Amino acid sequence: MSASAAAAVAPEFLVTPGFLNAISPSGYSGGMVLGCSTDNQPLSVSVLRPQPTRLVIVAGLYLARQVALRAMATGAWLVIATGRPSAWQVLTRAAGEGSSGRAAPLVQVLPLEPTELPRASEDAPLLVVHDGGAVPQELFPPRSPWQTTLYVLPYLHPQASDTAINADLVLLARLAAEQTQLAAGIWQLPASMAAQLATLPDDGVVALGPNLWLPMRLVTTPAERDILGPIRSGD
Repeated sequence: MSASAAAAVAPEFLVTPGFLNAISPSGYSGGMVLGCSTDNQPLSVSVLRPQPTRLVIVAGLYLARQVALRAMATGAWLVIATGRPSAWQVLTRAAGEGSSGRAAPLVQVLPLEPTELPRASEDAPLLVVHDGGAVPQELFPPRSPWQTTLYVLPYLHPQASDTAINADLVLLARLAAEQTQLAAGIWQLPASMAAQLATLPDDGVVALGPNLWLPMRLVTTPAERDILGPIRSGD
């Protein structure tokens, strides 16, 4: 996307028909309201889809846990590979206990090692959260239908540009000012648009995709705040 093309879609956005599945309201079980637009219209993201899906969240641990929590509420199994398991134990507690009194198997928090994944299906979609730092390494077998991989990047790194560019959807929370130039280079953004990423409020997010620049405000329910605490930006 050239700088002139990006500038042209700033007030309005155009997406390919295939990308509508990722950002517009969906009839699939994975559709979830993520936030609202600048004119307070609800915005939904189809996180769990019939086709393999790649999501990237940058500088937004709170948002990543919120997306995972909402995916679980729609019936998804969660496999969370992370080097900071304590940050994700809130989801294990939120899943509750099984009949044996042990933690429900709906959520698995695992170390950053290759592992065999549960089989994903329409009745049991799978969200794989990869929380492995700014330059993630691939740990899992080829993706399958109804499997979504969510990469949680604490900040932008030049060596993670392929991960960011190849994602179906990227959600950017507030970036440090020095990171905006890197964002401009990765997504070919005009400097004026990239600079906005340094001034986002705690509940502000920009959704990026093919020909997409969509600022939004996150919406958090009281129940989510009880689990995750007050909404906040950063990692």
